[in-house]
Amino acid sequence: EMLLVESGGGLVQAGGSLRLSCAASGFTFDDYIIGWFRQAPGKEREGVSCLVISTGRTYYADSVKGRFTISSDNAKNTVYLQMNSLKPEDTAVYYCALTPFSIETLDPGDFVSWGQGTQVTVSS
Repeated sequence: EMLLVESGGGLVQAGGSLRLSCAASGFTFDDYIIGWFRQAPGKEREGVSCLVISTGRTYYADSVKGRFTISSDNAKNTVYLQMNSLKPEDTAVYYCALTPFSIETLDPGDFVSWGQGTQVTVSS
């Protein structure tokens, strides 16, 4: 069974930082693209960043470029999302998911095996 488990969310003041983790199991880590998404109350789920595990290529939404960094520890089958300079509008539940596609994508419809999510709240 493909399983993704997010952790690392919390409450932080604007300008602060958090690092989210996505621990993966049940599949060959290198074969997939792992993505981070977020969903704020009343809004659609949106793509934040994705990482091609086999090549290390990354892709970011414009709203987080220069502030968020996605990375992985392949020995631990874990993907991280380092979030700096957080803003109140970054408040959301953050999810990770995987896609077998070979091209970077932030379309939630391309992803499967979603984690349960972790809450990030940024206070002003």
